[in-house]
Amino acid sequence: KLDVLSNDIFINALVKSGSCCVLVSEENEEPIIVPEERAGRFCVCFDPLDGSSNIDCNVSTGTIFAVYEKKTPGQMGTVADVLRVGSDIVAAGYCMYGAATELVLCFKGQTVERFALDPSLGEFVHTHSNVKFPVGGGKKIYSCNEGNFPNWDKEIQDAVTEFKQQNYALRYVGSMVSDVHRTILYGGCFVYPADKKSPKGKLRVLYEGFPMALLVECAGGTASTGMFNGSVQRMLDLEPTHVHERCPVILGAPRDVDFILSKYN
Repeated sequence: KLDVLSNDIFINALVKSGSCCVLVSEENEEPIIVPEERAGRFCVCFDPLDGSSNIDCNVSTGTIFAVYEKKTPGQMGTVADVLRVGSDIVAAGYCMYGAATELVLCFKGQTVERFALDPSLGEFVHTHSNVKFPVGGGKKIYSCNEGNFPNWDKEIQDAVTEFKQQNYALRYVGSMVSDVHRTILYGGCFVYPADKKSPKGKLRVLYEGFPMALLVECAGGTASTGMFNGSVQRMLDLEPTHVHERCPVILGAPRDVDFILSKYN
């Protein structure tokens, strides 16, 4: 029910804003093309309630979004406006609903900024400027669903095995927003690779992989797909062909992401 409610709230707000022409939501099979009389120049791809499977046990959930500027001529937007490389994104961010409600966002090429909701004011208050990964990579933490270990490729298995040998701690919430938020603030890496069950990966490119990749890079981190479609790729260089396309995700401090990717050399 909260998935549906969250989606309805986002769509209503974005359509009525007069700023958007194309909306892509995890909850809608097809893109939403905003009517011409209300259309603006931006396209928004969003996961309205990330981690919703954790709601019943009161674990933190979140919202993830990426914003593109329309490129096709004319007033009406098209699907081509969002099926673009991640480096075309002009802004990205997430909200996290936990002990506090936080908003973390960035504009392409600029700093990552952090805000907290003050319920008494009904406003987001700026709390942290120029968010960066800790110097040197931060805490030795790896974050993944290790229950999938038997289905990963050998390179990912070897990297995770060495993390454990180097006394890395495993931290995994299962809500992408929570896991990536902790990774940016504390250091380490977040890994959701392709495996035998999901050869294309599990996380969605447009509203999970891309926005988190932009935030991580703007915070001084590295975001890669690992081995995907025959090569190791920077995540923001992917060219999606479908609005709900999936990809593997490896992101975090360069110390740890580079170590994982070195296994493919």
